[in-house]
Amino acid sequence: MNSLVTYQVQDSLALIGLARPPVNALGQPLRAALLQACEQADADPSVRAIVIYGTNGLFCAGADITEFGSPASFAAPDLPGLLVRLTAIDKPLVAAIGKLALGGGLELALACGYRIGEPKTRVGLPEINLGLLPGAGGTQRLPRLVGVQAALEMMISGAPMAANRALELGILDRLADSAEQLLQSACGYAHELIANHAPARPSEPFADPAKGLPADFFERYCLEQEPRWKSRLAPRLVFSAVQAACLLPLQQGLERELALFKQAEASRQSEALRHVFFAEREAGKIPGIDPSTALRPIAKVAVIGAGTMGGGIAMNFANAGIPVVLLERQGDALDRGLAHIRKTYAISLKRGKLTEAQLEQRMSLLSGTLEYADLADADLVIEAVFEQLSIKQEVFRQLDSVCKPGAILATNTSSLDVDQIAAVTARPQDVIGLHFFSPANVMRLLEVVKARETSAQVLATTLKMGRTIGKIPVVSGVCFGFIGNRMLEPYAREAHRLVLEGATPAQVDGVLTGLDLNMGVFSMLDLAGIDVNFLVRDANRAAIAHDDSYCRLGDELYSLGRYGQKTARGFYQYEGRERHNDYEVVALSERLAGELHVSRRPIEDAEIHARCLFMLINEGIQLLDEGIALRAGDIDLVWINGYGFPAHLGGPMFYAQQYGLDKVLAGIQHYRDTLGEYGRMWFTPAPLLERLVAAGKTTIERL
Repeated sequence: MNSLVTYQVQDSLALIGLARPPVNALGQPLRAALLQACEQADADPSVRAIVIYGTNGLFCAGADITEFGSPASFAAPDLPGLLVRLTAIDKPLVAAIGKLALGGGLELALACGYRIGEPKTRVGLPEINLGLLPGAGGTQRLPRLVGVQAALEMMISGAPMAANRALELGILDRLADSAEQLLQSACGYAHELIANHAPARPSEPFADPAKGLPADFFERYCLEQEPRWKSRLAPRLVFSAVQAACLLPLQQGLERELALFKQAEASRQSEALRHVFFAEREAGKIPGIDPSTALRPIAKVAVIGAGTMGGGIAMNFANAGIPVVLLERQGDALDRGLAHIRKTYAISLKRGKLTEAQLEQRMSLLSGTLEYADLADADLVIEAVFEQLSIKQEVFRQLDSVCKPGAILATNTSSLDVDQIAAVTARPQDVIGLHFFSPANVMRLLEVVKARETSAQVLATTLKMGRTIGKIPVVSGVCFGFIGNRMLEPYAREAHRLVLEGATPAQVDGVLTGLDLNMGVFSMLDLAGIDVNFLVRDANRAAIAHDDSYCRLGDELYSLGRYGQKTARGFYQYEGRERHNDYEVVALSERLAGELHVSRRPIEDAEIHARCLFMLINEGIQLLDEGIALRAGDIDLVWINGYGFPAHLGGPMFYAQQYGLDKVLAGIQHYRDTLGEYGRMWFTPAPLLERLVAAGKTTIERL
């Protein structure tokens, strides 16, 4: 038998083991081997039932993603055809699902008549996360198994489902007592089926998926989901495929599903989401770090500052089962911080995302102190105090004096020079930047800032820890704002300047949210706090620009006490979370434009798009050229996970590639020529962008 599949006949059962580590991805070679094994079992009269399992304890995590978009994706035997063939075998097939059955792996299990899992089994159809839909029968077989509503929820969310819920829905027929007993239990189940003369495929609980659905079910579902779907293609294609399951016989439904899958696979959105998938895996590959790099143990963490950011950071570690001590200067501030953490957990409890026992367990891992001496046994200390260099340096002097040798000292600065912070210690090799994004207990991005003397061991340890607490860690070099906030500055600059020139905050934000960004510049600043933005900018004016007149609007709002949502007035007016345009801001913009001699005119949406996005892209390319970012994909991850850039556009760098690097360069040159002195000052193409276009390159890479 092929080395990708094991095959043995044992007591009238053919045991077929998937053996393509690490996750038994269903690429063409494994598909061919599986088909051969199943044909052999079908032809053997001594075989009365077939058990398919994973030889390493994991069933199958899905298709081979590297094949998507290439001829290999549908090379014979293609997965849809293979699974149709399996359903035609007139012997019971039992899928023994260890650990995972995701995507094509679950579709393989659905093609089997019977399924058994173990307590830690998880199943799911996450294709939507790659801009795809299940293309090997998932959209047709799952609604017939669990009903339309449950099937749609599972495919639209893309989230994996725990074993107990899968058993309750009927995706699993049984659960083995443990992972170790799964194969034995699957064989026992197969023998029961033989003894009971069970059919190769049992009758489907929802053979007519449309039966019992309200007449307006699909219309209502689509209307409810539209605000979430925005311009995303994949959810609509999933929806169409499930509709087909309700309207067409199975064979015609499978044909419709396949056509929709190929449409999704060929789309720009799926290409972008596959780029993001691989970018996440590439982000962990760092020069100077390999599997042999020693890691430091992190058994206890300390966080300096129990405010919103410090508390959120602490929660990440408590969630992962790691004890945390929070340090504050005043007892009342410490009490408020711990109370706020409990309140945040209580919200999760109320929403059913946490049990009372889990809440208390996590709170038990959190303690507070007013004394630096209590941090002496911490393995990792994260500073989260006010964004001012002198304050942070003083904290690090204290940490240097009390922390044990080998402790990692991290700063959560969003913009300051980590080298200058490290320089006040006698151990700069142990200092690193860990820039969490707010709210720190929710946002997935963690910018890991490698300072000049940060050791490979410290960098490797913090990257591993970032993944342990559920973050996507992306390495940045030291510069003002690192990757994310440095790119934010020219992006926000153009938004502010456009309002001075005649646009409104709502128009600028509307263009950006029209691209499916979660927020426009001005609503984002109102949420983060205009005061916070002002104080960061004020502390770094020399690093930001030689002419900061473009941000006068933000400065004026700060001086008026209009800090955004927290004061119900910022670039917009607020009633609760409801946002309204504020014509006082327009009047203020007109006044400032007059003082700064900025000519006002009607602004087209296309200009807003070009100026904001091209300047964002240009700065990212410059960061790559300087070596601050290691890869264009790293920049995309920062902006997707930290700033709400839509993943289905692939991030700003990938968006630029799809838009055309030559068009981006031409746009920058156009505004350099047409915006007068302002254009000449700010619209300078990154030299790397010019080199890429001159070389005829269509992808962003160092040259």
